[in-house]
Amino acid sequence: MQARLIGLDWGTSTLRAYRIGDNGEVLEARELPLGIMQVADQRFEQALDTACGDWRTAQPDVPLIACGMVGSAQGWREAPYCPAPATQQDIARHLVTVPLANGNRLQIIPGVLQNGRLPNVMRGEETQVVGVLDTLAPVQPVLIGLPGTHSKWVRVEEGCIRHFDTFMTGELYAAACAHTILGRTQQPSDQFQAAAFDRGLDVALSSEGALGPLATVFSTRTLGLTGALRADEQPDYLSGLMIGHEVAALRAIRAPSSIVLVGNGALCQRYQRALERAGVSRIQTAHQATERGLWLLALAAGLVHP
Repeated sequence: MQARLIGLDWGTSTLRAYRIGDNGEVLEARELPLGIMQVADQRFEQALDTACGDWRTAQPDVPLIACGMVGSAQGWREAPYCPAPATQQDIARHLVTVPLANGNRLQIIPGVLQNGRLPNVMRGEETQVVGVLDTLAPVQPVLIGLPGTHSKWVRVEEGCIRHFDTFMTGELYAAACAHTILGRTQQPSDQFQAAAFDRGLDVALSSEGALGPLATVFSTRTLGLTGALRADEQPDYLSGLMIGHEVAALRAIRAPSSIVLVGNGALCQRYQRALERAGVSRIQTAHQATERGLWLLALAAGLVHP
């Protein structure tokens, strides 16, 4: 089947390429360790050829569109942020064009900037949000959660990105395990220690957690010292504690009760477990959000047609 579009999810460490056919169907997908930090001497077009040069040779004129850190100041070409509030059409109007050696062009999707006293940005997640919105009722307020190194929580109303918050939960968890005293007594486990994870959630969601994570994370060590947590339970306890504080913050800002999670399956399961323990029942999980978002933004920009 002929491709209608080549879509790229080009992040810091990984390049994912999608050959996309009619109605946004993914015909073929590839993943390579060619994120922007692995591309030497700005050889981005060479990396592009490594990822999908055969697709381009077979169809030299197929449109190309990319999202993610490839549009950052450290990427191939900087795509200035689209200001929030932002709709699918707003984002599509801010595409940045990169000419390619064969005469074709790559379109880079901008991130979204939420300006204010404490500015916030996303780059790549906006494409996932667009992909999710295609499956939802257009007017319903919804909170889209994108767990990860820097978790994003995006409030969407009437198909528009209205507000989003960033939690550095993933990065701080990794740093705490690797570079603080909490890691000294931990022992990684191949098994998910559910009871320890739930214990961390309960602390964060209780009155004991009201002081915030800075006042509770040390309990990972003290519960170990007193024998209440085994070494192999401590990583999941800390994970539950930090995710629980993130969920508690969402509860404090009165986030919409309808939530959609996007991302790594195992991580989304942890967040779903945390949300359910906090009393949230309307939780969905979205799949292929990036691929769908690439297609929809290409449609909105007129690169492809229904």
